Amino acid sequence: MPSWRSVPIAVAGAWLAASAVAAPYTFPVLDSAARIDRACSVAMTRARAAERHLEVRPADATLLGALDDLAQQLEDTMGPVGLLAAVHPDAAVRGAASACERRQQAFVSAFLQNARIYRLLRRLEPVDDIDRRFRQDQLDAFEDAGVALSPGRRLRARQIARQLARRIQDFERRILEDKRAVAFTEAELEGVPRAVWASAPRDGQGRYRLGLDAPTYQPVVEYATQRATRERMWRAGLTQGGEANLRTLDDIARLRREEAALQGFPSYADFTLRRRMAHDEATVTAFLASVQAAVGERELADLSQLQAAQPGVPLQRWDVPYQVERLRRARHGVDQEQFRPHFPPDASLDFVFRLAGRLFGVTFEPQPQPLWHRDAHAFAVHDGPGGAYLGTLFVDLYPRPGKYNHAAVWGLRNVSTRTGRTPAAALVVNFNRNGLNLDELETLLHEFGHALHGLLSATRHASQGGTNVQLDFVEAPSQMLEDWVYDPKVVALFQAVCATCPPVPDGLLARAFAAREFGKGVQFARQRLFASYDLALYGRRPAVPLALWREMESATPLGHVPGSMFPAGFAHIAGGYGAGYYGYLWSLVLAEDLRTAFAGDRLSTETGRRYRDTVLSQGGQADAGELLRRFLGRPPTNEAFFKALSRP
Repeated sequence: MPSWRSVPIAVAGAWLAASAVAAPYTFPVLDSAARIDRACSVAMTRARAAERHLEVRPADATLLGALDDLAQQLEDTMGPVGLLAAVHPDAAVRGAASACERRQQAFVSAFLQNARIYRLLRRLEPVDDIDRRFRQDQLDAFEDAGVALSPGRRLRARQIARQLARRIQDFERRILEDKRAVAFTEAELEGVPRAVWASAPRDGQGRYRLGLDAPTYQPVVEYATQRATRERMWRAGLTQGGEANLRTLDDIARLRREEAALQGFPSYADFTLRRRMAHDEATVTAFLASVQAAVGERELADLSQLQAAQPGVPLQRWDVPYQVERLRRARHGVDQEQFRPHFPPDASLDFVFRLAGRLFGVTFEPQPQPLWHRDAHAFAVHDGPGGAYLGTLFVDLYPRPGKYNHAAVWGLRNVSTRTGRTPAAALVVNFNRNGLNLDELETLLHEFGHALHGLLSATRHASQGGTNVQLDFVEAPSQMLEDWVYDPKVVALFQAVCATCPPVPDGLLARAFAAREFGKGVQFARQRLFASYDLALYGRRPAVPLALWREMESATPLGHVPGSMFPAGFAHIAGGYGAGYYGYLWSLVLAEDLRTAFAGDRLSTETGRRYRDTVLSQGGQADAGELLRRFLGRPPTNEAFFKALSRP
């Protein structure tokens, strides 16, 4: 099943269809480790029973529905459990949730090696293109899990899958639970907005203890006038995960190499890329080389200007964010902090809801229900005012100890028109309670784009709903919306949801957009490095993670900083983006092309509805390239992307 790579599967049988009514979704009560353990045991028992029923089904059209029923049943438990592993304030609950995820992964690994079900799938004749793609997705998942291998290799593939699941969890947990704090005096925090540190706990010497969560870390490295302050914070951030995570990443890379070798592939990159838009490692390598060719000279020009801003002091990595922001303020009169009074968090959420209403004809209504924390809220999504219920969005806006400390969306459950199932998604961010800056509003729109992809899907099978698409396409619908925050007509919607919010002054967004263009060489060269490192780590030549990173980063203009260990905190490539981090740049090519359809009016209801119907509603039940062709009326190109890269 295509969604096996995230949170997939569900029970076959009539009892499920009876429960899949189009009523507002309520988050299950899983507020203790014991309740999670019980729910997990029930889910595993039902899943094993469903597997036994699948083994004796005929190889007819009902088989695909039964497979997707199984996907839905486990999704009902594992969607919420996977979220709670990242956001619940109780460490015991998070631990139980992680243990449940491991049980699910063990079941999935074994299920996808069930030769009886695989043979049934091979004999099945699909009734149409949707089922034909779904059947192929299922066959791909079974084959990737090793169903066609010899018994000994099949057993080893299952062991590898279990070991990988555990190590990925360990890697992410060490980052999530990193409670280190860096202590600073008030004088050392000169230039950092007072709201960032004024309420922070103090140590015995009266210094402010600042954690490494994004709303704290980022302002320190961007605004602290003292280099020593920036350096201490930067070094702390670049050692998250520590030596333990470097060893774990080495294990993950080794296990993935072995997994690929079992399947007859020379590298994990070759093994996994064949299922994506890029198809192979050579295509990705050529693409990343074209990005570097486009931004290489611009990176050097950017760094030259940053160095000139601090004459006599060699530019270091902890100087770059500070000097970029400083030059943006000096040249364009734009300070990210000045946006916070304009974008209160709750109003910002209402703003993106209003934007979705304008573009896609949907409304969001509060849906009070008990959740995992008082900061979490639920919203029912309707197809226009008083229209049909479409799904539920959960939102968790603010940082706290033990919570996932970046920004992401969890697809809790996916739609199925076949069973009447409605979707649910959880948007998790870590914003400043005093308001969002423009970068954070852009982040909110990005993540909201992922949520909309799930909530506005209308796929036959849940396993193909929402973001269950090719990995190098998954970021495109969310990246497309990022530029909307620079359009005055779009931002003017704020006044409709928050009459007391001061309007953004005329011309400020245009200056902010011009300011954003500065530093693009550094930004994209860095993204290219991340993607190239990921590809190399899972490539044909085995390498020790930190040694490989040191070698590759040392070849860049600023070189490598001894003692830093960036790969230890690179959670994306330890998890689902292994050999896939290039997808952020690849998807941006597609996103820039999608934006061309909205070039005349980013609030066009006609274009928005066509986009909803043509792209978002289709999830993964059609090829991503074909969806783009349908929406754009032509094959997608990279012209808009490289034009944006060259924009001064």
